Amino acid sequence: MDYKNTLLLPKTDFPMRAELPKREPAMLAKWREEKIYDQILKARKGAPFFVLHDGPPFANGDAHMGHALNMVLKDIVLKYQNMSGHYAPFVPGWDCHGLPIEHKVMKELGATETDPIKIREKCEATARHFIGVQSEQFQRLGVFGDWENPYLTLDPAYEAETLRVFATLVEKGLVYQGLRPVLWSTGCQTALAEAEIEYKEKVDPAIYVKFPLTADAAKRFPINKPAIIVKDLAAKLGLKPYQLIHELMQLDVFVSANSTIDEDIAQKVCTKLKFDSQHVITPDLSNHSQESEDVSLLIWTTTPWTLPANLAVAVAPDLDYSLWRLSNGTRVILAESPAIVTTFRFLDQGAKREKKSAWKGADLVGLTYTHPFLNDGRTRQIFAADFVTADAGTGLVHIAPGHGHDDYQLGQQHGLEILAPVDDRGCLTAECGVPELVGQYVFKANPLIIELLKSKNALFAQEDYKHDYPHCWRSKTPIVFRAVKQWFIKVDAFRADALTAIDGVKWIPENGRNRIRGAVESRPDWCISRQRTWGIPLPVFYGEGEQPLLSEKTIRKFADLVEKRGAGIWFSRSADELAKDLGLPLGLRKGRDTLDVWIDSGTSWAAVVNKRDELKPAPADLYLEGSDQHRGWFQSSLLTSVAANGQAPYKAVLTNGFVVDIEGKKLSKSDTGYQKPVDLMTLVNEHGADVLRLWVASQDYQDDIPFSHDIFARVADTYRSIRNTLRILLGNLSDFDPKENTISRENWTELDRYIDWRFKDIAAFCMQEYKLYSFSSVYHSINRFCAVELSALYVDVLKDRMYCDAKNGTQRRAAQTVMYFVFEGLIKLLAPLIPFTCDEAWRFYNHSHSIHVSLLPENVNRPENDAFAQRWHDFLDLRLRVNARIEEARRNKTIGKSLETYIEISSLALPKQSIAPGLLEELFIVSKVIIKPTEGEETITVTPAAEHGMKKCVRCWKYYDKLGSHQDHPELCERCTNVVIDLKF
Repeated sequence: MDYKNTLLLPKTDFPMRAELPKREPAMLAKWREEKIYDQILKARKGAPFFVLHDGPPFANGDAHMGHALNMVLKDIVLKYQNMSGHYAPFVPGWDCHGLPIEHKVMKELGATETDPIKIREKCEATARHFIGVQSEQFQRLGVFGDWENPYLTLDPAYEAETLRVFATLVEKGLVYQGLRPVLWSTGCQTALAEAEIEYKEKVDPAIYVKFPLTADAAKRFPINKPAIIVKDLAAKLGLKPYQLIHELMQLDVFVSANSTIDEDIAQKVCTKLKFDSQHVITPDLSNHSQESEDVSLLIWTTTPWTLPANLAVAVAPDLDYSLWRLSNGTRVILAESPAIVTTFRFLDQGAKREKKSAWKGADLVGLTYTHPFLNDGRTRQIFAADFVTADAGTGLVHIAPGHGHDDYQLGQQHGLEILAPVDDRGCLTAECGVPELVGQYVFKANPLIIELLKSKNALFAQEDYKHDYPHCWRSKTPIVFRAVKQWFIKVDAFRADALTAIDGVKWIPENGRNRIRGAVESRPDWCISRQRTWGIPLPVFYGEGEQPLLSEKTIRKFADLVEKRGAGIWFSRSADELAKDLGLPLGLRKGRDTLDVWIDSGTSWAAVVNKRDELKPAPADLYLEGSDQHRGWFQSSLLTSVAANGQAPYKAVLTNGFVVDIEGKKLSKSDTGYQKPVDLMTLVNEHGADVLRLWVASQDYQDDIPFSHDIFARVADTYRSIRNTLRILLGNLSDFDPKENTISRENWTELDRYIDWRFKDIAAFCMQEYKLYSFSSVYHSINRFCAVELSALYVDVLKDRMYCDAKNGTQRRAAQTVMYFVFEGLIKLLAPLIPFTCDEAWRFYNHSHSIHVSLLPENVNRPENDAFAQRWHDFLDLRLRVNARIEEARRNKTIGKSLETYIEISSLALPKQSIAPGLLEELFIVSKVIIKPTEGEETITVTPAAEHGMKKCVRCWKYYDKLGSHQDHPELCERCTNVVIDLKF
């Protein structure tokens, strides 16, 4: 008789093949139809708030892998928070103004288009287009949020709120106009923020230049009397070297024939020997050149184009300085340090040190020098500065106050003018003082200046210098540090408050605190004006003599106008029309600058967090962005909030690294040439969003995240394993109704209790790791539980119970009860990571609502039962040893399947334990386990059950001592006989 149809095999329509690229869009459509985001917020109404404030990406292109990483991390956080019982809304946003969009638009319109209204209209259209594109792409990743009502920095209400924060800063006296160096993009012809530059390798000429001291200053460095070799002087005197050495000893001078003595000693010995020293100590003996009395300061620079703007030289006050004579006789001063001296000797192997460490830098302060090629009547001198080091160069720094932050600060301390003879295009102007250089692009002027130095005998050495140099992130042109009249925020006025606020924030990882502290401690005043069209206008008017009119009252009035009509009103109305609306006198000129885009996004705490009804006022609970935002959005948000309100806009800041290739290069800049495109939507359309999300969850995202198609394929394998586990659980639960069939814990087997104990342990661990934002720990923990405890252990050993027991048998229903608890808990733990798959599986188990409205497993604490844990640790270790012996017997063809096996275990410990009948047989998937006490070592004997007179049940395939308790079923065991009879087969 064929008993196959009497077996209770797993049944489910949950597909093994995920086909995520096809199924996910259907699930996404269902979520939209059900308004799942609204359902979640409605279910959590009245719960404690958790506000993750979205840092707005630029709306200037498709979403990329970096966007996906960051957005999925945010969504995991929010799904966890909502499922853990918080009210956690998500308002996505976009940064719509600024250079990235305007640069793209101007490429399309051409440089001849100057109409600000047309430019702004095209910029807005471009921004709105990519907002739509990115919104669809982020939603395709399964990210929940208020996608129909995002915040946009181009919305009039947002622009108005930014202006009101700006008005507060003006009211507090924190905004001023000044002439000081800024990061200038010659390609885009605008000032840039630090976060708008990128570093690329560049080769520049590194040159050593001689700055001659004035005649009065050079007097501080008299020429040493020449040194004379003893043997040469002896020859002049007609003596043997030993005879002269003897005479010198009488003068307490102890030397050898090759030693040198100075001219004073030579004169004394000549007098002693009654020789005329004037005739003996001749120029050929002293090798003294009368043309080497001048002294120069030796400076080193990699920006020769800044030399026309030189106004001073800086030294380190506590550093030692020495006087050297070059091989050509010229005398120069440079710092005394191993790094500097080693390089210097390499450049001039014939150079001799005349005086070592003879002066501190402080001794040189006040000395005057002349420019190497300009005769402009300016008096230049040496100043002390803390930023001068002895790590490289010469320890003397060329100072151009119009071309560097440190230079500017030193110049301000000493009243130096701010000279920056460079125009908006990066070309030298007539102020450079050299007609041949006027109109030359600064980097093309370098070789011309080097030739000029050579012609003046002022160039000591030159070499190529490869270094990372700042470039404009849009035009990709090298940055020029250039003094331009701009508007600034006085960071010094609230820097201490900002640093205090930083210490009150939780930084994850902790080194984020040091990164932003370093950035805030060292940053100069914030340049907030931009020479662009697409942005929020800086609402300043200029009166007679170009005097600026900028007041808190006027800005607030303008903000009210903007809220009604948009910021474009600044460009569409004349200065007089605006002045009339704002209560200002006529005849003014309106400014052309726009606000730094980091002011836009940096005030989102005011325009969004404080304004949206579904959010709570700042500080937000969490900001989560890339690690580069310590000098970007994290910092701009901090500075505006501290300046305006005296507090940080966030309680905690979490950062992720960059997506990089297997060589560690940022993926967007990788040139390793993948066979397949590393494109976000290509990956999603090929593998599905859940696989991409699982890849994100699997990574230690706080460092840079490596990506390759091989890595992605391995994660896809893990996804299939997890999906198969869910499918097996669903199949085994096909006839289980938790309301009708749940078995109480006291009727569970010990194996059931162990799996329940392990899952609770895993669940408690995962809940804790979610709180710590350690998603990779959640991923690895769940993956191991699915692969080891469930698939390889519980589901495997339960096949006999699940397939062969009576449908309503207590042990079968007990196993289903545990499987049900595990399935419900496991799928909830996975839901933040793979939301499409979890909702699909959840609904397959007859749930009418989405899993994402549900709560995570409640009252889950890590179970504490060390004895039980140790007992099962020993059992599973024993299982490994038993399986090894079974495999050995199988290789020897002693047995076939493990159910054919009869196991005898001689053990010292096992007989002392209480082991339920059938537990070890089920755990080892064998037909019989006999335990014998022993005083010796453990032995495990594997023999065929048939050799012990046992017979095989044709239904369950287990071996028993006795079969055929019923005449109609002579080949069945007692259990299978009862099941078949009850089925009336």
